[in-house]
Amino acid sequence: MSVLIDQRDAVLVITINRPEVRNALDAETMAGIGEALVAAEADDSVGAVVLTGAGDRSFCAGMDLRAFAAGGQMVDKSRPGLEVFTDRVYPKPIICAAGGTAVAGGFELLLACDLAVVADHAKFGLPEVKRGLVAAGGGTRLPRRIPLALALELGLTGEIVSAQRVLELGLVNRVVPGTEVLDEAIALAATIAENGPLALRITKQLMVTEAAGMSAAQIAEASAPAFISADAKEGAVAFAEKRKPRWTGK
Repeated sequence: MSVLIDQRDAVLVITINRPEVRNALDAETMAGIGEALVAAEADDSVGAVVLTGAGDRSFCAGMDLRAFAAGGQMVDKSRPGLEVFTDRVYPKPIICAAGGTAVAGGFELLLACDLAVVADHAKFGLPEVKRGLVAAGGGTRLPRRIPLALALELGLTGEIVSAQRVLELGLVNRVVPGTEVLDEAIALAATIAENGPLALRITKQLMVTEAAGMSAAQIAEASAPAFISADAKEGAVAFAEKRKPRWTGK
């Protein structure tokens, strides 16, 4: 199977399982990722998602160019669940665990996740222009996250950079030895998943969309449901009783 699913307590691990082609993305693989994300969104037992790739050579090499050159179907980013490639905010946190190199669409997939833990030996970049293509799966939105000149350097040169460089740019959260990447990402996801699901969803929505120009009034309106929720009351009661909250997501 090109996509593997493994739930570890409240964390769902999605693994791109095509190590023989450096976990390159074809239509079937993207469909599998989308289906897994749709299922995770509907499953209350899933608090956070970790997206990783099989092996330590590559997290994802982007679109499968050999399959494309042979007449294969283009990757369809409009499929349900693939909100990581669109402007709809996927409601649950997604942590990328890149145990190897992420380039082209693979780097865009990493950038589309909310957080990223990457291997210290991994390389990153948007080499689409070197193949006459455009990093339209998320790379073109880089200026939202880093200064325009730096985004243009990555996009226009197509050069590959180190894990330390993407950390310096603020594009990933942690750089660790390759053997520790998945465990570190799962631990981070588990820490997130311990929190109130409604609060997580609203916080993510606000943090992502606030950068697009929400007003203070819009932020207050969007966050109001959290303050009147059963989870908010439960959080306060659990704090007073010195126990872990029992969230309902309501």
